Amino acid sequence: MLLPRPPAAALPTTAAGSPVRGETGEPAIPDLGHGPQAPFVLPPLAYPARTLAPTISTRTVQFHYRRHHAGYLATLNRLLINHPLAGAALIPVIRDSYGSGALFDSAAQVWNHSFYWRCLVPGGGRAPGGRLAEAIQRDFGGLPTLREALIATATGQFGSGWVWLCAEQGRLTLQRTANADTPVRHPGTTPLLTIDVWEHAYYLDYQNRRADHVTRVVDRLLNWPFAAAIFEAHLDRIEAPMAAMAAPEPPPPAALWPADTRSATFSRLARWR
Repeated sequence: MLLPRPPAAALPTTAAGSPVRGETGEPAIPDLGHGPQAPFVLPPLAYPARTLAPTISTRTVQFHYRRHHAGYLATLNRLLINHPLAGAALIPVIRDSYGSGALFDSAAQVWNHSFYWRCLVPGGGRAPGGRLAEAIQRDFGGLPTLREALIATATGQFGSGWVWLCAEQGRLTLQRTANADTPVRHPGTTPLLTIDVWEHAYYLDYQNRRADHVTRVVDRLLNWPFAAAIFEAHLDRIEAPMAAMAAPEPPPPAALWPADTRSATFSRLARWR
């Protein structure tokens, strides 16, 4: 059963204050600035690098954003030169290049990182509200249980990869992907939050203590208003077809209605009497 929709004025917004809007026909996937273009550009951070400290140091943010994220983007743009997918939006590039090796890896890592930076916010980690909070209670038994599951899933990911809180047909799931893989290659799966567990995300600050890094990110930096806004867009996407199917068919135009001749018939009968 879908959760009841709040009034429009109560819908949450992204960290930047703008509603979630989708790219290339994906209304529940947030616009990260990677629509149809060539070459792709590195989206700016929504906050100064220093403001994620002490959970993530300025040095780590700079290495992660300016070298790793920017490096994936530079490789992606180079691989797309004279490629049939050049000029397409990033999500179609990801889906159409799956299994191709370097092109998919670069495209997916660009999207994953652009999304990851939006999932963090200085002073984050506070409990979400609205229909996302209700869904967390329904699907995980509450935020404390989801917190423990997030930390355990991220810590237990073997090797490099990502951990995702996703929505599928209004239900919440935890997923993990290895290396560059990403849930956006599956239409109908909507990522709400992610945690990067590649070593470059934490090694300068925590060395091999991944669990410490993940715990502090979950408790201090997760951008729950961003996740809640995406979840609202996801619910809107799946509710719209259901509402269309449930709506009664409109009446035919007046010109097509069968004529009501009763009055004329009664008038003729009266004249014959």
